[in-house]
Amino acid sequence: MTKKIILTKEQIKFTTKRIAYQIYETYIDEDEIVIAGVANSGYTFAQKISEALQEISSIKVILCEVRIDKQNPINPIETSLNSTVYTDKCVVLVDDVLNSGATLIYGVKHFLEVPLKKLKTAVLVDRNHKKYPVKADFKGISLSTSLLEHIQVVFDGDEEYAYLS
Repeated sequence: MTKKIILTKEQIKFTTKRIAYQIYETYIDEDEIVIAGVANSGYTFAQKISEALQEISSIKVILCEVRIDKQNPINPIETSLNSTVYTDKCVVLVDDVLNSGATLIYGVKHFLEVPLKKLKTAVLVDRNHKKYPVKADFKGISLSTSLLEHIQVVFDGDEEYAYLS
C-alpha cells in the first residue's frame, strides 16, 4: 500500500486557520459557540479550529466531543457535554473526513434533538462520495477519489498530515 500525502502539517495549519476565519465571519455576532468534534481525529481537528478561532476573535468557544459508532451510527450518540449546554446555541459539528456522510448526518440528527440557534458542519477533507444529503459548510479540500481509495488524517503528537492510500 502506498501513501500519497495530500495535506502536510503546514497545509493543515493554514487550512485550519482559513476555516476558523470562515466560522468567525459566520458567527461574528455571537458571544459563544460550540465546536463539537467527532471523537478521535474529528475532535482533534475541532480543538485546532477552536485554538485558531480564539486567536482571531473574542468569541467564547465551548468544545464538545461527540462519540459516534462509525460502524453502526444508529447506536446512541454520546457527547462530553450535557445537551443543556448547547441548547439555543450555535454549533459547528466537525469531522476529519466526509466520506459517505453517515457520521455527519447522524451527528446532525443528534444535535437537532435540542433547539439550536444554528448548526453548521466542518471537515478537513470532503471526498465527494456521499450516500446521505449532507454537506460540509466549511471544508479544507475536496477530492474526487475512487471508492477503493482511502483517506486517513494523522494527528499524532508532532506528526500531522493527511494521506490517500
